[in-house]
Amino acid sequence: MATVSVRYIVDDVGEAISFYCGHLGFTEQMHPAPTFAMLTRGDLRLVMSAPSTEGGGGQAMPDGTRPEPGGWNRFLLEVDDLDRHVKVLRDAGVRFRSGVIDGVGGRQVIIEDPSGNPVELFAPTRPEARLEAS
Repeated sequence: MATVSVRYIVDDVGEAISFYCGHLGFTEQMHPAPTFAMLTRGDLRLVMSAPSTEGGGGQAMPDGTRPEPGGWNRFLLEVDDLDRHVKVLRDAGVRFRSGVIDGVGGRQVIIEDPSGNPVELFAPTRPEARLEAS
């Protein structure tokens, strides 16, 4: 059961479902409308909304500002073999925002979903940086 929810604004919910389920191991939980879906991967629930006048997470703010994809805030997916994931995703034509970055707790790469939202793949190099300590 998911214990953390993240909402992303996407341009096309159907295209986003294909991306997250096909490339990153998510499972579709519901897709009750063209502008809304929920996916899960382990303890993460990804809620996706397309900009819409129908209400919900994709509706305009009171000042008229419309939600849009992008930015730099992101969620991380922990992976064991970052180089293998990079190769598979590059071969599939996924857009990369960065090359592999060597950080103080691990190695990471930032990819983009079809709407331009960033997702970080993270391979810990220190035991304390792992989601589940070994």
